[in-house]
Amino acid sequence: MSEALQNSNSLETPIQYIKGVGPKRANALESLNIFTIKDLLYYFPRKYVDRTSLSTIGSIKEGEEVNLVGRVKSVSLKRMKKGNFVTSTVADHTGSVRLMWFNAADYIHQSLKVGDLITIHGKVAAYKGNPQIVHPEYDKLNANEISLTTGFIIPVYPLTEDLKKSGLDNRNLRKIIYLALESIDNIDDHFNQELRKEFEIEDLNTSLRNIHYPKDFKSLDNSIHRLKYDEHFFLQLLLALRKNKIKENKCDSIKFKTTTYNKILNNLPFDLTGSQKLTLREIVDDFLSENPMNRMIQGDVGCGKTIVSVLASAIVVDNNYQVAIMAPTDLLSKQLYKNFKSHFDQANIKCSLLVGSLKANEKKKILENIKSGKSNIVIGTHALFQKDVVFNNLGFVVIDEQHRFGVNQREKLLSKSKNPNLMAMTATPIPRTLAITYNGDMDLSIIDELPKNRPEIHTSYIAKDNLSTAYNFIREKVDDGGQTIIVYPLINESDKQDLSAAVESYEYLRDNIFPDLKVGLMHGKLENELKNDEMKKFMNGEINILVSTTVVEVGIDNPNVNVILINNTERFGLSQIHQLRGRVGRGVLTSYCLLCSDSESPKTKERLQIIVNSRNGFDIADEDLKLRGPGEFFGEKQSGFIKFRIADLTTDGPIIRNARMNAFEIIKNDANLTQEKHLIIKEKFDEEYLKLFLKTTVN
Repeated sequence: MSEALQNSNSLETPIQYIKGVGPKRANALESLNIFTIKDLLYYFPRKYVDRTSLSTIGSIKEGEEVNLVGRVKSVSLKRMKKGNFVTSTVADHTGSVRLMWFNAADYIHQSLKVGDLITIHGKVAAYKGNPQIVHPEYDKLNANEISLTTGFIIPVYPLTEDLKKSGLDNRNLRKIIYLALESIDNIDDHFNQELRKEFEIEDLNTSLRNIHYPKDFKSLDNSIHRLKYDEHFFLQLLLALRKNKIKENKCDSIKFKTTTYNKILNNLPFDLTGSQKLTLREIVDDFLSENPMNRMIQGDVGCGKTIVSVLASAIVVDNNYQVAIMAPTDLLSKQLYKNFKSHFDQANIKCSLLVGSLKANEKKKILENIKSGKSNIVIGTHALFQKDVVFNNLGFVVIDEQHRFGVNQREKLLSKSKNPNLMAMTATPIPRTLAITYNGDMDLSIIDELPKNRPEIHTSYIAKDNLSTAYNFIREKVDDGGQTIIVYPLINESDKQDLSAAVESYEYLRDNIFPDLKVGLMHGKLENELKNDEMKKFMNGEINILVSTTVVEVGIDNPNVNVILINNTERFGLSQIHQLRGRVGRGVLTSYCLLCSDSESPKTKERLQIIVNSRNGFDIADEDLKLRGPGEFFGEKQSGFIKFRIADLTTDGPIIRNARMNAFEIIKNDANLTQEKHLIIKEKFDEEYLKLFLKTTVN
């Protein structure tokens, strides 16, 4: 490529034409999906090193990280059996320093010449009483060279093995990015000046230059803010468009018929909380609308989401529609089925359970009842969206623990009706920044009050070498008529080592600690018949102590359980511990949660103290987000969602809220992005986000 072309590149110029790249390095960069200059400029640094201050050689001290400028006085290559090394002396007007390199000695020996003026960065050590720097970074300051290691805030990029094998280290990558930026006259912005002023963001051209080579830390902060804003804005724009698309759908409204609703409500042994009543009013408003419901019910453990879904279902059934309720596990499906059946039997409304473990003849009969409309309410797992399930008149879909299902699974169930009302529920309190990102196309109801009759749960931390005290306490509570759950950390049901440890612990507790009590075992790998039998015994009080893996995290609603002992708590997220704690305190008995860990880490103790001090799942979720990141809340099921280059859901709360407000306002006033100032925004959206929008939109 000619020099003229090199200085007038476009963002779409192939990466191989940048000076210093070539075919081998181009292949390595392409493995990271870097094909053009634009892709390269969006390969952001992972951190920065401040090298804006220069020291004189005469002032340096042992142990300091220093930036120097000096002239090469000598260069010497020593050949040894164990490897070659280069030494050099560099001096300025205040003194001299010895430099030494063991790696790439031949290259450095050829590169450095006596008389070269170079910049140096490294840590000062001592050699025979004189200063020495081993393996310093350096750049020549000759007229035709570019210095990128001293006098700047230095970007440090993530390097893969492919990049390293191609000879690309951070020093070379910085130079390539510098040359790429030099070859671009200007980077056009998708926000015009009016919008940038309104959004209080910097222009894109300045931001992309300063993210790689900031003039100062204020410039760097402004650039990071702008580029984070871009990612959040376009995701929120996607959610706004999806929500708009859903609202375009029309459906028959569902009248607020109260025959079954009042029958169930009047037979409840408790009063609804204010949060439950408000959520039900929002649900009724959705039903009366000509647009289908698209609502997320978010509530803490034990806040009473299930009764809200029962009452909502009663309204739907009285309008002659069917209800489908999908839960992530057989255990939770069966628990919900039992709960729903206890309320609807009194009104002669048929509930059916559809799970994968059903026998063929049972399944056939249930499928016939669903198709004919005899089954008014169908509760099940992913079996609900299989091809052989045909609803007679599906009008309401409830998805429990939605984050455990992928988008495609949800869509398959929704496709079994023309425009069903969708209500998702989660007992995992999701930090608000995550809720408006992952569920931002849904209306949100929050149930943040616990029923008044719920007892206190005393939470305490015990060391592993003090377990005998915990076992004595458990025995005492069992003697008083309560039941206990002892949990072991089987995070992944395929982990044989964890499963083996849980089974061994069960056998030890059964034979040595509680030989006179009934001890049961529950884990995901048990055959369904054994699992169901064990759960039935536990719910009926025939088992005093249930040893279990995390399969009990949701689904067990036994009011007689008043102690839970959670082992190896250092291996759980705070929100998961809070979920497990929610298995107790569901009746009238004062309840206890014992957190056991053999970790001596101060960080572990600090984390567990958060659980000890708080029963508010939303506060705990916020702390969990800071400690563990968003992946722990959503896992692999949401892996198809957008992957951020620079944005961070953990720390970007204010940016997310501003981006959401601005994106939703734009779509409210210009749903198709046809206004002149929005045309470039639409162009970028169509280029980078349209496929995701089409993939995840309800049609």
